Amino acid sequence: MLNGKAILFCFFVAFGGFLFGYDIGVISGCLIMPDFIDRFGEFDQAENQMVLTASRQSIITSLLSAGTFVGALGQAFTSDLKHGRKGSIFIWSTIFTIGVAIQTATDRSIAQITIGRFIAGLGVGALSAIVPLYIGESAPKKIRGSLLALYQLQIIFGLMMSQVFDLATHAVKGSASWRVPVGLQMVWGLILIFGILLLPESPRHLLGLGRETDARRAIAGLNSVKESDPVVDEVVAELSVAIREENEGGKATWAECFSTRNMLWKRTGNGMMLQFIQQLNGQNFYYYYGDTFFQSAGTELSPYVIQVILGAVSVCGTIPALYFIEKLGRRKSLLIGAVWEAVCALIAGLVGHFLSATPAQLKAGVPLTAQNRAAGDTLIAFAVLHVFGFNMFWGPTPWVYLGESFPLRVRAKGIALGSATNWIWNFLLGFFAPRIAADIGPLILLIFFGMLVFGFVFVWLCVPEVKGLSLEEIDELYRSGVKPWHSANWKPTGGRYAHRGEILEHEKGATHVGGAAEGSEGSVREEPEKKDSV
Repeated sequence: MLNGKAILFCFFVAFGGFLFGYDIGVISGCLIMPDFIDRFGEFDQAENQMVLTASRQSIITSLLSAGTFVGALGQAFTSDLKHGRKGSIFIWSTIFTIGVAIQTATDRSIAQITIGRFIAGLGVGALSAIVPLYIGESAPKKIRGSLLALYQLQIIFGLMMSQVFDLATHAVKGSASWRVPVGLQMVWGLILIFGILLLPESPRHLLGLGRETDARRAIAGLNSVKESDPVVDEVVAELSVAIREENEGGKATWAECFSTRNMLWKRTGNGMMLQFIQQLNGQNFYYYYGDTFFQSAGTELSPYVIQVILGAVSVCGTIPALYFIEKLGRRKSLLIGAVWEAVCALIAGLVGHFLSATPAQLKAGVPLTAQNRAAGDTLIAFAVLHVFGFNMFWGPTPWVYLGESFPLRVRAKGIALGSATNWIWNFLLGFFAPRIAADIGPLILLIFFGMLVFGFVFVWLCVPEVKGLSLEEIDELYRSGVKPWHSANWKPTGGRYAHRGEILEHEKGATHVGGAAEGSEGSVREEPEKKDSV
């Protein structure tokens, strides 16, 4: 049986994803709360009331993403220094909490709330890179993909909870309607700040600093054995070999991520491109502006209720992803997801444009026809299917691929580049989407349709299947020059795998701490079956 303590640790660290998802989702509901509009909107003389223009929506929403871009790159420095993975999570969680406090304390200053979102974004962006890094170095190899997918599950759970709190408080009079759901993020930040103190540091990082005693203690804790156990000796030996080989090459640089060595340029490019395509799947448009968008669809359902439904659907979609990521593999998951979501975006975009009521009709109070109502319901139905498909396939898979594609030597930097790509496009989407939607309405979904078609072609031509391979074997896969569409049948020359995704019987029980103990440390030693360790 796999070690429950290591799985529990990975699950808790993935709570960093909860902060990520909650912060993305909470602002969507705030944007249509009367008190929020009154405090941060502009007076419209034509309508004789305060309105939150598309421009202000963009600024408030996108400043978080600007901060996350900086934070995602910044964590590469703290993670590789003496602070380590654990210390970095503590530092960036604290920064996140400070940013939330600044937002909650604001009265009517749009500058203060945007600065607070930027500072909170620094923490969210850093955690988006550190969490996959920590899990990748601590997860059992056999379920590494599923545990990395837990990060996406926590993101979506956080997103859903933000929508539940928005629904619960939106009718409250005064600033409590938005201060409560926004301020609750301080609680989530404090949970991670104090909880991380109870978790062990990455054994690989400790050994890299020459702290073998502390590393042995961490390995023993993760595997629930004594420090004198042979399992600890073996893991220390494996990690030491990997660290020695890494150090012989000198200090890794950012430029090395794009070098020809082991086809790192292609691996970095794949990781960054998958994150780029993930952001332009269309799902974040619903998350950020769904309340406003569905309000204009003419549906009788409350936009808050619709967002909660989308959140629940997202969670339901992510749960089977924990199974499919290992059953189907990374490549097939991406291909199926691209087709699924493209169909949904196409139908929702065309129906919403040609058959639903226009914003002008809704503003003028023109009664909705049966066709308008049916079109609004159809748009929402395919939006739900779109979000479900995203969370089952394109939501978790790029993060899993990012967390397991790099050698230990450049892992922190490679993951940082992928995460930063995710956030820069998240920022651009948040900034430009409301302006585009204001001009073309539901037809914005056709832009996402085009990106999903591109995503299918890119994955088919460029992304190999890496399920079931150690980092050492992934190195060999890229060096072999095998075509991505043939990669699912590729086998390492070492013959470790009789079938892709299935470990030979004599290797069972040989999974030890530090899924990061891969690459050169990825070889698994034959040993009698006793207990699965991480």
